[in-house]
Amino acid sequence: MEWVETTGKTIEEAKSIALDRLGVADEDAEFEILEEPKPGLFGRTRGEARVRARVKPRIPRAKSDRRDRRRREDGPRSESREGAKKGESRQGSSDEPSDASRAEARPRRTKSAPKQEKTMNESTRPARTESPADPAQVAASAEKFLLGLAQALGAEATTVVDIDGDNIEVHLNGAELGLLVGPRGSTLQAVQDLTRVVSQRRMGDHDTRLRIDIGGYRAKRREALSRFVTQVADEVVASGTPRALEAMPSPDRKIVHDALTGRTDITTHSEGDDPNRRVVIVPVDASAEA
Repeated sequence: MEWVETTGKTIEEAKSIALDRLGVADEDAEFEILEEPKPGLFGRTRGEARVRARVKPRIPRAKSDRRDRRRREDGPRSESREGAKKGESRQGSSDEPSDASRAEARPRRTKSAPKQEKTMNESTRPARTESPADPAQVAASAEKFLLGLAQALGAEATTVVDIDGDNIEVHLNGAELGLLVGPRGSTLQAVQDLTRVVSQRRMGDHDTRLRIDIGGYRAKRREALSRFVTQVADEVVASGTPRALEAMPSPDRKIVHDALTGRTDITTHSEGDDPNRRVVIVPVDASAEA
């Protein structure tokens, strides 16, 4: 997974910008703090916070580990049940040894011996490692699912695939696909999540990054949103007053940050929790800049 490096006035602000650039929630990312702001005079800070972040790798636990865990959990319960049975047999004994007590006195054959031997063999057996999934296979599976989804809606569609290393983009093109986009791309995001489940998780893929676009919506949204936030940034600079944008999903917040990255007269950061998380555009203080 690729790392992104961001800066901010505080560690939290740098992390927030990194999350928006990655397009994921906080629990799906991991961070490395490269530099912290230094304390200055009168409670002020000097320098900036700098962090590295990436999408948290999702490595499935080996099957042998899950079996060993179940055996450890089942072990105390089986021992307690065996102890309870022994206690009941003692309470039922009298001065005159019964057939049951004589049978108990004889060495018993335990049926658990073969199971223990099997456990030892499985615990010593090396865990199987899964080979990385082929991005072309992941893309083919995503294409098949999306075309089937369009067919179920009675729409004719085609797909275009763009593979760049571990990054995969699948574009579903055709008429009457608006139902799969939804208001502000909400349905498109849900379709992307479902496609990831079908084409990545079922194949055990934890390395590729899959993105879906339908009817060119993402490109149109990126262009329109970039124009809008550029105009808002100009208004913020002219008025000198920060402005919070409407709540947006993480892909849209990433577009905002990317569109304003090159500007030195404003800064951006995100506030709030999903789904009410929003980008705030702040003018740069002229005295601080000097």
